[in-house]
Amino acid sequence: MESRRTPLHAEHEALGAMFTDFAGWRMPLRYDSELAEHHAVRRTAGLFDLTHMGEIVLEGPEAGAALDHALVGHCSAIGVGRARYTMITQADGGVLDDLIVYRLGDTEYLVVANASNAALVFGELVERAKGFDTAVVDRSTDYALLAVQGPNSTAILAGLTPTDLATVKYYASYPTEVAGTPVLLARTGYTGEDGFELFTAPADAPAVWAALLEAGEEHGLKPAGLGCRDTLRLEAGMPLYGNELSTSRTPYHANLGRVVKLDKPGDFVGRDALAKVAESGVDTTLVGLKTEGRRAPRHGYTVLDADGAAVGEITSGALSPTLGYSVAMAYVAKGSAEPGTKLAVDVRGRQEPVEVVALPFYKRAN
Repeated sequence: MESRRTPLHAEHEALGAMFTDFAGWRMPLRYDSELAEHHAVRRTAGLFDLTHMGEIVLEGPEAGAALDHALVGHCSAIGVGRARYTMITQADGGVLDDLIVYRLGDTEYLVVANASNAALVFGELVERAKGFDTAVVDRSTDYALLAVQGPNSTAILAGLTPTDLATVKYYASYPTEVAGTPVLLARTGYTGEDGFELFTAPADAPAVWAALLEAGEEHGLKPAGLGCRDTLRLEAGMPLYGNELSTSRTPYHANLGRVVKLDKPGDFVGRDALAKVAESGVDTTLVGLKTEGRRAPRHGYTVLDADGAAVGEITSGALSPTLGYSVAMAYVAKGSAEPGTKLAVDVRGRQEPVEVVALPFYKRAN
């Protein structure tokens, strides 16, 4: 089956993008170099096409109650115009996907799912919303999604929108215009930098993309692909589904127990299993690892203790362009998780020294 193409595909081709197939989509991996694009996001700004993400709308008098039952978060408590990071789990507490839920109105919510899980999440929400007075509609084809990330993102957008960006809160969304085009503007992102995500109609996406590139030229804006997005989120200690998050582990294993609202009214899928984990604790936990050299541990590599015994596994690893050394995230036994603990990673039969460090590896100054 041929990969799907976003409404910006021609723009990516014109910019000389190298493409990759991802979750059924043909997406730009990089334009210039992953290193240059990574540094642009950290130092100036980067522009991403995220149209492959899934958008699901729940609308009706009991939309909030349905999401409270379906997800681990207390979605009905989200204020109108605000957003919240949350998860959908199996009955056993294993993570099916991590999500952002936007409350668009009193009875309307927008759920944004990862591209690889969008169909699964939609199916689960339809099933879990049965008995609630709400409609669940897959609106993914109604949206294109662009992201401007980096310290200059506010300056770039300021001249294109009537919204006072100084008043736009983190994890909030605002219906507005960008370059004269209606958008839902959200202050969210997946890079560790300040920035904005813009939901537009697919037909409007090329004009918004072009306006952003033009406005961003004097501010060092670069188009950025999926390659640098991965190193950026890794430096920021943000989990990736399929690496740090999976059905085999709960949010508590990933140090994200804060998103599980056991005290919200009513039952929810996974509640009993998650309550038991919250009470008993976990035997393995997600940690950051810093290497002594530039050789990067990779997904699936084994983590060893001082005696050479296996105590964990790498979930993500790369040379950090910002920090200049290699970093990784890994699940390790609780007894080996204390920052400062000296461990090693089996890199093709050779033990590479690593040290447990607190996450995130990188945090922006403001």
